[in-house]
Amino acid sequence: MTDTVTTPAPLPDPAEAPGEAPPSRGAPRRGYAKLAADESREDYSLRYAPHSFRRWSPATVAGTALGGIAYLADFAIGASIVFTYGFGSGLASILTAAALIFLTGIPIARACATHGLDMDLVTRGAGFGYFGSTLTSLIYASFTFIFFALEGSIMAQAMHQAVGLPVEIGYLVTTLIVIPIVFRGMGALAKVQAWTQPVWIVGMVLPFVVLAFEAPGAWGAFTSFGGTEGAGAGFSWIGFGLGTGVALSLIAQIGEQADYLRFMPAKTEANRRRWNLAVLAAGPGWVVIGAAKQLGGALLAFVALEAVGKTHALEPIAPQIEALKPWLGTFALPAAALFVIVSQVKINVTNAYSGSLSWSNFFSRVTHRHPGRVWYIFLNLAIALTLMEMNMFAALNKLLGFYSNVGIAWIAAVAADLVVNKRLGWSPPYIEFKRAYLYAVNPAGFGAMVIASVVSILAFFGLFGTYAQAFSTFVAAGLALVLCPLIAWATRGRYYLARPNTVNGPGAEMPDERATHTCAVCETAYELPDIADCPVQAGPICSLCCSLDAACGDVCKDPGGAGTPVLMPVPTVPKAASGAPGTALGTPEAVPGVPGAVPGA
Repeated sequence: MTDTVTTPAPLPDPAEAPGEAPPSRGAPRRGYAKLAADESREDYSLRYAPHSFRRWSPATVAGTALGGIAYLADFAIGASIVFTYGFGSGLASILTAAALIFLTGIPIARACATHGLDMDLVTRGAGFGYFGSTLTSLIYASFTFIFFALEGSIMAQAMHQAVGLPVEIGYLVTTLIVIPIVFRGMGALAKVQAWTQPVWIVGMVLPFVVLAFEAPGAWGAFTSFGGTEGAGAGFSWIGFGLGTGVALSLIAQIGEQADYLRFMPAKTEANRRRWNLAVLAAGPGWVVIGAAKQLGGALLAFVALEAVGKTHALEPIAPQIEALKPWLGTFALPAAALFVIVSQVKINVTNAYSGSLSWSNFFSRVTHRHPGRVWYIFLNLAIALTLMEMNMFAALNKLLGFYSNVGIAWIAAVAADLVVNKRLGWSPPYIEFKRAYLYAVNPAGFGAMVIASVVSILAFFGLFGTYAQAFSTFVAAGLALVLCPLIAWATRGRYYLARPNTVNGPGAEMPDERATHTCAVCETAYELPDIADCPVQAGPICSLCCSLDAACGDVCKDPGGAGTPVLMPVPTVPKAASGAPGTALGTPEAVPGVPGAVPGA
């Protein structure tokens, strides 16, 4: 836990010389718990990711991010959609959802990679406000533990098939196996994703190669498949709407991609092309592979349907085994099990990691405490394990269909702010995430999301008729996309900034973004985007210390009295800014515990 500063410092003496750091005023220094202070594990979970930490190449960051989409839930989701609504409606659903996810993901991915911020911090500044984004932290956290439970169930099914391990015990094993990796942060995640990628690629491609040789007519028969519920192979508007809703439950995956993209190095003239390609591929590009996996999973399930039955055909392990049998014979089972386990480890380390970030953001705002990201790993995994033991896999379509209404309202509102509001000048041209400059709630994004979610959920439960029920996710997306700009226009953007950011906001004089101020509370140097001017501390304060202050009363936002401009010291420009060797924070000790992953791989 952290020590809370309870003694506010007096305002600076006007007689102090400009450019000098304010003297110590007796306020206690905040000390962070060991795990919270170790950035090799913490990964700047509640902060801007500084340039000193973004040491990986665009290709390395993109490869790590794409490694996290190895999951086989796509196989189960695609098979479930096609089995329920038939091939024609299922194909249209999958492709339409992929297009919507891709389009909304482009501006979000670019914002996270450009500004070094995760999805929660981008949401704060993209129309939701400081406490308004607390709700979206819960939405995102729920995405991570729902899909952890779904992926864990698939892994448990594979272990049951391979060695006869009871699925209830398998759920526990799948939960415990990811903890050592996620505990160590981005450095360990990058290595795991790189080492397992060859096995995953072979396992993903091989079943389809076997089908191409052994059952060349499978795809033709698949296109005439009418599902297992009598839907028919043709197109149905109702089936299309419901199927799209299920597929759109994956829209919050852009948040997990953003958790990696925030470590993208700064875009320069030298790396511009590679940077743009990496952000596009690792951001919205994940859904291209995801849609292909959904269709491929549905095909494998269709081919295996007669041999294993409907229930097992929806479990990715059984179709994998059936597809590999013609070539591998008795080795098909261990080969398929290995592929499933590797795939699920790759995605569930991402689910657990992203969940810990989201819970950290939520509880830091609610409790003004931050014991460290790693402790929230256990909370996220405990919820996921409970869902697995409740057999959530059996209610897949209903659960994901409901979730997608809220998820798409959130993502669509953020995308609308980034694309429309910022271009029209209703939203600041940069992403402001620090408490010191934000209103608690911004009605533009937060109001749009709440209204869109409520209306679409009522539609989902049938209040407005059959067609509105089927197209509830379209209702959510449409309302959020329209209402966010409309509210921003009506309010003239007044709820984006509670006061001007004189440190790194528009018009602020910055010698270099990598320049640093030393936080007056924790006495650690941070780059300018992570710093606010604090009248209570009479100087610079880092974003996390600002968030955790429970006693200041937000006086900095008071237009009179304490809410006056603060005399700031001259920032320190590090050697790295002028091309000389060194860290972006000026001194190595300013970045405690930087991960040991090799940059530029």
